[in-house]
Amino acid sequence: MAIGTYGSNAVDWEQRIDLDRLRRERLARLNAELERSSLGAVLAFDFANIRYMTATHIGTWAIDKFIRFALLVRGAEPIVWDFGSAARHHQLYNPWLDGEKRARAGISVLRGAFHPDAGIADELARKIAVELEERGLADAPVGIDIAEMPVLLALQRAGIEVVDGQQLFLEARRVKTVDEISLLTQAASMVDAAYEELYEFLRPGVRENECVGLVSKVLYDLGSEFVEGVNAISGERCAPHPHVYSDRLIRPGDPAFFDILHSHVGYRTCYYRCFAVGSASAGMRDAYVRCREYMDRAIAAVRPGATTADIVSLWPRAEEFGFANEEAAFALQYGHGVGLSIWEKPIFSRLVSLDHPEVIEEGMVFALETYWPAKDGWGAARIEEEVVVTADGCEVITKFPAEDLLVAGRRYWTVDGPLNTRREAQSHLNTKAGRGE
Repeated sequence: MAIGTYGSNAVDWEQRIDLDRLRRERLARLNAELERSSLGAVLAFDFANIRYMTATHIGTWAIDKFIRFALLVRGAEPIVWDFGSAARHHQLYNPWLDGEKRARAGISVLRGAFHPDAGIADELARKIAVELEERGLADAPVGIDIAEMPVLLALQRAGIEVVDGQQLFLEARRVKTVDEISLLTQAASMVDAAYEELYEFLRPGVRENECVGLVSKVLYDLGSEFVEGVNAISGERCAPHPHVYSDRLIRPGDPAFFDILHSHVGYRTCYYRCFAVGSASAGMRDAYVRCREYMDRAIAAVRPGATTADIVSLWPRAEEFGFANEEAAFALQYGHGVGLSIWEKPIFSRLVSLDHPEVIEEGMVFALETYWPAKDGWGAARIEEEVVVTADGCEVITKFPAEDLLVAGRRYWTVDGPLNTRREAQSHLNTKAGRGE
């Protein structure tokens, strides 16, 4: 199990990540799932699936545009149709695609921006039909991960039976290869460094968006491919959790939690940490302790053969922390696979896992997230750990300290010594009278 981290440069004196092996093993897993299925081929528009299949990437600007596509036909090698000159680049620099043979120019409908009468969708469908016919699979079903409606209809007009292919891709990606685990661990180590800088920076007077900017700079300086998002939440915004940062000014005594999502050679992180700024109220400390207890129970239960139901049964019901049902509280007590995207298999949630449990396997990498609101009605604690499942348990790869609530910012001194970091933000509540003594 390659859970150690190494330098990111290539060297001749140390065995590090083997990218050729990464490409081979990912494609082999996808081929194995295709052979086990009833499908004749899988067609990918999702960038993570295209990358898993073909080891190609044209930049994160295009992730939400569905402009490129790749096909894997049973018994054949993958073909990728790419955006403009990207295809030419692949022909020159991606030898595993055999030049023009499997790196081709092609385009989808640009999310409808092309005029419907331009025939782009029908030309895409024709390309796919030709590949199926050449291999005697014209009548076999084709699994698709995601597709725009004009493309879907064009494939059906071309006589192609279209079915759900997303499950096949996600099954292939469920258990990680040794190089995938190395890349995920390296990605987490970069976030460790970002949290170190953030902890030093966090203090009253900075804004949430400044924290986002700092984290993004640290990650890009370390070589991050893409900072997908930094979820910065502080003060009164902590409960309910809004899942988006703002320009709020951080104040003394605030809770503040962050989720850092970025990509290293395609492999993501999803990594929450929670702080108190200057000091923490008793209620905030209690919320953090509760949040940590649920996390530790879950980690202790992770091992091959356990199920997602075993994990979520250790977590509180939605009604216990102020929500009407599990759908309303979704993703607050939560777990999800992490790989080329941040939500892969398996999923851990009381919404689905008790009735549809999934078995935990060695080599899985997933994140576990817990949340607990403070008694004051607006503060909350949020923790997330990423784990690699080992032969007899798991190893946590998110290593910035989180076993207790950290207090960030300047330490204050009074005439009698250091100001207690466990205190209410309103000063009068820390006097004898304020405490009702």
